[in-house]
Amino acid sequence: MATWHNWARNEHASPQRFDTPGSTPELAAVIVRAAEHGRRVKAVGAGHSFTGVAVTDGTLISLDRMTGVEAVSPTATGALVSVRAGTRLHELSEELWALGLALPNLGDIDVQSVAGAISTGTHGTGTDFTGLSAQVRAVTTVLADGSIVECSPEHNPDLFEVSRLGIGAFGILSSVTFECVSAFRLRAHETPSSLSETLDSLDHRLRADHFEFYWFPHTDGVLTKTNTRLPGATPVDPVGRIRGFVDDEILSNGVFNAFQHLGTRAPSLIPGLNSVSARALSERTYTDQSHRVFASKRRVRFKEMEYAIPAEALPAVLEEIATWLSRTDLRIGFPIEVRFAAADDVWLSTAHRRATAYVAVHQFHRGEHREYFSAVEAIARSVGGRPHWGKLHSLTAAELSEAYPRFDDVLAVRDRVDPQRMFDNDCLRRVLGA
Repeated sequence: MATWHNWARNEHASPQRFDTPGSTPELAAVIVRAAEHGRRVKAVGAGHSFTGVAVTDGTLISLDRMTGVEAVSPTATGALVSVRAGTRLHELSEELWALGLALPNLGDIDVQSVAGAISTGTHGTGTDFTGLSAQVRAVTTVLADGSIVECSPEHNPDLFEVSRLGIGAFGILSSVTFECVSAFRLRAHETPSSLSETLDSLDHRLRADHFEFYWFPHTDGVLTKTNTRLPGATPVDPVGRIRGFVDDEILSNGVFNAFQHLGTRAPSLIPGLNSVSARALSERTYTDQSHRVFASKRRVRFKEMEYAIPAEALPAVLEEIATWLSRTDLRIGFPIEVRFAAADDVWLSTAHRRATAYVAVHQFHRGEHREYFSAVEAIARSVGGRPHWGKLHSLTAAELSEAYPRFDDVLAVRDRVDPQRMFDNDCLRRVLGA
């Protein structure tokens, strides 16, 4: 393997060795062999992180041969499901549905591996629901010395905490056990609105099971999506084939991609293009299996930064972003995505101990993102924002330690299980320190 690239093509690696173990013992052997040759080790799944978290010049490990459900233990509300860490989320969702089960919540992209998704803090939306890491009940991880360790809140609890969200700094996951629920369907209602009306009615909108919206910069236009949970036996009423092709392929991907290319060449056109985009998708309602509603197809390549802020600070933050955009010549063609999550207890979770609103900003992969992302980052940080671990940001360990009450505990576990920094790279040195 000469060069590895992440999905966004903003990070790459030229490892000395590329391994694809098919089992936990094989994974342990790869790590031991790398240590014997003095090589650092990183694991990669779908490469959907926008950061350099998987970059290494040592041994790069793909978990693509470690997939599928391993065990199912029924519970009163669903089941504990153990799955191999390289399984893609969309594959897991299909397997769970066949078992009459589902993950309680998912993000809007499901191409990530299980290990990558929980390790970077992937989340969906819903004020009563947490991110994927908080749905984890146990893990099996391989440490720097090749030891295979099973972790849970009752067994190796400190290692469990940093393994269910640890940006690859503590070991390499081989399996993950999720607390799953009985399969359910979702009724989605998508409709255009305005930013002012959406914020004015936000308290009411957040009573829904899952609510999110997309605001088009330089306009007052937004697209809202409200998902309501329904029993698994509810009849489906999916988007029709023609309507789905027009909305999801032609408008959301094809035309939108063309708009991004056009806006890159002629930025002055972006406000007008955004106005068209905000009105292009008409209102629609459909019902389908939960995972098919949660996730959307994203074919337009972009770079992304996302900040988790206290939920009550959202209106002020969006107002400041709008004010900043009005004062600059910069034109942004990608919508700003806003989602919500319940507080959780995961040590490195962006929603640790607080109800959270997520503000995600994007830039077309051919566009310059730094000025825009820096401005939004400063606004989010002014209200105590925490950056998504798998998306772009500029914070260092010193700054992050102020945002996470358990940060020193995280570092203590790292010193204990990886004192030689077998899993280190430039990204981890920046966010966790030496």
